[in-house]
Amino acid sequence: MMALDQTPTGNVPSILQLDLADLKTIPDKAKAALDVHGHIDILINNGGISTRGDVLETDVQVHVKVMMVNYFGQVALTKAILPSMIDRKEGSIVAISSVQGKIGIPFRSAYSASKHATQAFYDCLLSEVSHSNVHVCVVSPGYIRTNLSINALTGSGATYGVTDETTATGMDPNEAAETVVEAVIERRWDVVVASVAPRLVILLRVLFPWLYFIIMIGRAKRLRHQQSVRT
Repeated sequence: MMALDQTPTGNVPSILQLDLADLKTIPDKAKAALDVHGHIDILINNGGISTRGDVLETDVQVHVKVMMVNYFGQVALTKAILPSMIDRKEGSIVAISSVQGKIGIPFRSAYSASKHATQAFYDCLLSEVSHSNVHVCVVSPGYIRTNLSINALTGSGATYGVTDETTATGMDPNEAAETVVEAVIERRWDVVVASVAPRLVILLRVLFPWLYFIIMIGRAKRLRHQQSVRT
């Protein structure tokens, strides 16, 4: 977690280490961030972990860990910062979700479930705090060139250790960050940061679910075949 400390020579970032899975420590960490200069203008919930593995082989504890970091930790941090924003009647809360928070992709069940939960929570929060002039936005990126893939968990909880081709060829992180800044400035509520194909699949899930499921079944078959070839 980072805040800016205003000094005579300019803004100096203050970095506070935070474990999103350790819910008991989050209120104190949030207070420490607020103590830097009294309030937080923008809270961007960007911490998260991904997974690789089918439902049958993914340990339940992997689901628990992913939900703790991707969902419960962000909920706890948001709840710790939110009262100060409501008191000031000012502030923005941004949840970095995923396209997989809108559609379920095979072999990503734990990750996708956590992002669906994130989407639902912040959708509810948006309407609840609108009277307080607190802005809430869910940003749903597609593939971004980050270390999310290489640090993902396998079904056993081990580190995946591979940069997927979709990640390697994904959007530049700086471009994605600029979109987040624009969303805050324009006070947008829901932003999908992805190419045309994922956007179409999101529409298919809503308008033609039968076609969406046919596509996902085909994707699962291809991924399973690729995995068998590698092994």
